Amino acid sequence: LGTNGLGSCATQYASEYMDVTVWRDGNKYSLHFERGEPVGKKGDELRIEPTDRGRKTGTRTRWLPDLDVFTDIDIPADYYVETLRRQAVVNAGITFRFKNEVLPGHFETQDFVYENGIIDYVAEIAGEDALTTPVFWETERRGRDREDKPEYKVKLSAAFCFSNRVTALEYYHNSSWLENGGAPDKAVRTAFTYAIDAYIKKQGKYQKNESAIKFQDVQDCLVLVTNCFSTQTSYENQTKKAINNRFIQQAMTAFFKERLSTYLIENKDAAGKIVDQVLINKRSRENAEKTRQSIKTNLQQKT
Repeated sequence: LGTNGLGSCATQYASEYMDVTVWRDGNKYSLHFERGEPVGKKGDELRIEPTDRGRKTGTRTRWLPDLDVFTDIDIPADYYVETLRRQAVVNAGITFRFKNEVLPGHFETQDFVYENGIIDYVAEIAGEDALTTPVFWETERRGRDREDKPEYKVKLSAAFCFSNRVTALEYYHNSSWLENGGAPDKAVRTAFTYAIDAYIKKQGKYQKNESAIKFQDVQDCLVLVTNCFSTQTSYENQTKKAINNRFIQQAMTAFFKERLSTYLIENKDAAGKIVDQVLINKRSRENAEKTRQSIKTNLQQKT
């Protein structure tokens, strides 16, 4: 898989190898690995060849896992499809191509590309009848996780809309999907709950003595994707399914609070739809909880 959008999947079984080819600066750079070691005369493992396609750039990686290490190398095609689709989401305008050899010499090909990145993806998830039009925000911040830690830069971007049909929250960092979120998820939960609750209060939409909304009420009508990059990243564990950078969480929280508060003020029609749906979600949740508790109480009294 490479930045030139090409990909291939070897179906034959053999000893482990990897071929890496890079095109840049008018040259073609090639490395061949076997069993984790570069192959070739020492000092000459890297082959450099001039190419007449001087403007071509990108990387192609071909690999085959080692049966002595992996007990099973039959990787389902769906894994590649999902991986390439997610990479297309966070790398705007780049085409990722999956070629699957279903029969000897016969390939099925799928292309994945989102010209405008995450905002196109949000629009795809929400469909044509979303409550609000997808919005894209981005900014850059510099800071540190602790005073004794080095300063670093983070680029924050997010796209979202509201829907009464679908809901989705996805977080990406340095092109990797954060299945468990971590810092971005905490930032979104805090900022969106705060800004929408403040707007509801300002508009006098709460009933007398009514409790405040929870993030669940917002989430039930929110379609949001974040795509962030930082020069320093702290993962919660080796699975890299969540990050825990304190500065990134603080920067995202402040940024989302500010931008969402402004958005709600400047887009009154959209804000009205959002508030109405969030309050519907809240009151439906509370009624369901009351009903569940009543049924539970009645059943306990009968036993």
